[in-house]
Amino acid sequence: MEFTVRNLSVLAYAQGFTLWHYRAPNARLAVLDGPGFFNNAADMLAQGDMLMMSGSDGGRVAFVASTQNSATQNSVTLAALA
Repeated sequence: MEFTVRNLSVLAYAQGFTLWHYRAPNARLAVLDGPGFFNNAADMLAQGDMLMMSGSDGGRVAFVASTQNSATQNSVTLAALA
């Protein structure tokens, strides 16, 4: 499954922090949480944001550890919450 921007929603925003939700009822969490899945959203997500994911096998919350958005490369790195 590929990232679809219409499945990404802002739930809350305050003081530079955004809480996001991504809904993909036909994808497993391992795909959503996998490397590179959210790279096409690098221009929207910011380091320190939190991302709630809903997949076919449950839900998960991740921390946006880093983003890179340039003319040559877009990347988003997620980390598990401690």
